Amino acid sequence: MAEYITVNKYGCDEFTEKRSRFIGYCKPVKTQDEAVSFINEIKSKHWDAKHNVYAYILSDGQTMRYSDDGEPQGTAGVPVLEVMKKSGVTDAVVVVTRYFGGILLGGGGLVRAYSQGASIALQASELVTMELCCECSVKCSYNQYGKVGAMIPSMGGVIDDTLFESDVKVLFHIPKEDLGKLNKALADATSGEVSAAAEEEKFFKKPARK
Repeated sequence: MAEYITVNKYGCDEFTEKRSRFIGYCKPVKTQDEAVSFINEIKSKHWDAKHNVYAYILSDGQTMRYSDDGEPQGTAGVPVLEVMKKSGVTDAVVVVTRYFGGILLGGGGLVRAYSQGASIALQASELVTMELCCECSVKCSYNQYGKVGAMIPSMGGVIDDTLFESDVKVLFHIPKEDLGKLNKALADATSGEVSAAAEEEKFFKKPARK
């Protein structure tokens, strides 16, 4: 897996449909325990709500779970899960809380309402693409630093830190497929004196391409 979509942060939004109040929550999670803990947190917060419907998807083994929490089967948890699946999101949990307003919405109305609750929760949490990158370092002289420092972002890398010692050491991450092109460019620009060393592979937020 070279990249995947998840959410950037905790998010919350709400709307009212025929006097029923729907509150959508979303949070990034890495494990089933984290997802369940968040679900229980929302249930505790809204202990007096009629329903706390949830769904979560994890990238680890593609675990998917959902609950209608008392709503008619297929009208709540499944729509929330489907919104998440259509967005491509993983490593995330969504809880849609409903305070019943006294007017029945019907099966179709419930599906639309819970789908909307999931959608606004995801929007509030901001979808991001995570891509597999190499954590790298490169050493260069102070004279070479201007070229090297400008070349890394121009070739798709993101500088994480710069250490100014006897030489300059630049710490950065870059998509795996771009490392070879960067090293060729560095070699051409420095007569083969400078090259980047890959240290570890991790997922990082994919920057917006200009």
